[in-house]
Amino acid sequence: MEDAPSVSTVMNTSFLIPVEQIESDKSFLTECAESLKDFNPMVHVTVEKGSLEEKPDDFLNNFDVVVVGRSLLKYRMHVNSLCRKRGPKIAFLSVDCRGPLGEIFIDLQTHTYVLKAKENVPHSLQNLVYCSLEEAIAARWDRLPKKTTKLFYAMRIMEDFEQSNSRLPGQVTLDDLASVLDTRKRLCESQGMPETLVPDKLLHRLLYAEAREHPPVCAILGGILGQELLKVLSGKGEPLKNFFFFDPMDGKGITEEIPRPDDTPIIMQSAEIEI
Repeated sequence: MEDAPSVSTVMNTSFLIPVEQIESDKSFLTECAESLKDFNPMVHVTVEKGSLEEKPDDFLNNFDVVVVGRSLLKYRMHVNSLCRKRGPKIAFLSVDCRGPLGEIFIDLQTHTYVLKAKENVPHSLQNLVYCSLEEAIAARWDRLPKKTTKLFYAMRIMEDFEQSNSRLPGQVTLDDLASVLDTRKRLCESQGMPETLVPDKLLHRLLYAEAREHPPVCAILGGILGQELLKVLSGKGEPLKNFFFFDPMDGKGITEEIPRPDDTPIIMQSAEIEI
């Protein structure tokens, strides 16, 4: 679903769009859909016109999974909330690529999957309970483990700055660095953490990216996202819970489990994924 025309800076990040069509008056998703049809004619690919706000409340009932790309935080939380309110369970995933950095969030509400058998241990059914995006980002920073990736905090700072200044994601430049550092100071103080929690260099890299999305990083995020979608739909294999981050500086993907805030100490799981 998309309601915006194609933009050359966005079109240039996709391997699905031929160079000669970059200046086309068609939307980005329409161009992608035409290429995807050529990849596998047996799969029915369509593009829904307009925006979700224009659709009836029961529109999402037609889907098992909803994936939201780069968008405002309040929009992602809104869609996540709609997925949770629907009668049939709808899985929600969001992805954001900012230059060489990326983030994926997953909310499967309650999910049952088959754990693969190991040696003398037979396969078994496992259950996972997820929190919403709104609940996850409400977690107190001073109660998260010290090893939590700094990219988690940096993304929250960028979202806060964009929302407070009525900016769309990616509508930032290095000229905003001083203001973003002020946002970091305010958030860190309110969360009981020092400003050094999020290095200047990391915020500098996010601002330098502006609206650009690096194709190799998009491919990595897309691969991880596709892998998780297969797990969700098949019910086989343990899915990520609930954040995935990628930073080429260390060449590894990192999963972080950020639970909903409560009155009990947070015991969080994190793991590295070789890319």
